[in-house]
Amino acid sequence: MSYFRKLYDYDQLPSRAKAVYIYLYDRCDKEKKAWPSIKRIATDMSLSPNTVRRAIKDLESSGFIRKEYAHRKNGSATSNRYYLK
Repeated sequence: MSYFRKLYDYDQLPSRAKAVYIYLYDRCDKEKKAWPSIKRIATDMSLSPNTVRRAIKDLESSGFIRKEYAHRKNGSATSNRYYLK
C-alpha cells in the first residue's frame, strides 16, 4: 500500500494541501519533521504564501500534520516545525 494512500483517499482535503504535504514529506528527516519556511514552500511550488498558509491549516485541521512554532535563542521567530503523521 502506498504511503500516500490515506492522503489520496481523503476527499475533503484540497489539492493545494495534498501537494504541500507531499512537498513536506520530500523534505522531512527520519523523525518525519520538516521545517521549510512558508516563503520557501511558496517559491518552490509556485504558490502564493497565503495559499501555502491555507494548505498548512487544512493539513493541521485534518490531522495530517502538527505544527510547532520555533524561535531562535534570541527570541525571534524562525520557520515552523511540521511533524507529519
